[in-house]
Amino acid sequence: MTMPEGPERVLPEIVGRDMFDALVIRTDFGDDESWNAVVGELRRPWGPDDEFPARVQVVDVPAWSGATADEVLAAVDEDEYLSVVFLADRHTMESPTRALLALTTVWEDEGDLDPVYYQELIEAPEPGYFRAAPAAVHVVHANVTLGNMGFAEFAMAASAQPDQVLRPV
Repeated sequence: MTMPEGPERVLPEIVGRDMFDALVIRTDFGDDESWNAVVGELRRPWGPDDEFPARVQVVDVPAWSGATADEVLAAVDEDEYLSVVFLADRHTMESPTRALLALTTVWEDEGDLDPVYYQELIEAPEPGYFRAAPAAVHVVHANVTLGNMGFAEFAMAASAQPDQVLRPV
């Protein structure tokens, strides 16, 4: 017997985000101590001499508990100024580096692509995610939002690390 599919999960709307605020969504609520450490790191100034204030919108709402990457991406799809979103998932809470899952929200519209380029994308797709230490969130968000660097460049830098986690330079 096939079970009927349940209603689609509706996640709360994220309101009031400034385009220069990194968006961090908590999806694991099992360890408040680890979560508080993540938030503490996210709120620290950043940059070469810590000259930039932390600009972050933290979503700490239990309705997001257990949300998958696909559910989060669907929920933030309407934010036209959002290029990357960070998830504090179970891995974040359990890892010593408290590495957040960085997800790109920008996808190529395959209908407008040159067929040769589209075939290249199929054969070698751009990475859609990587792990980043909380201290690296701001540099990733700022550079991807401003177009200084692409998401894939950060993903490649993370993949070059032994533990696959991007850290600030």
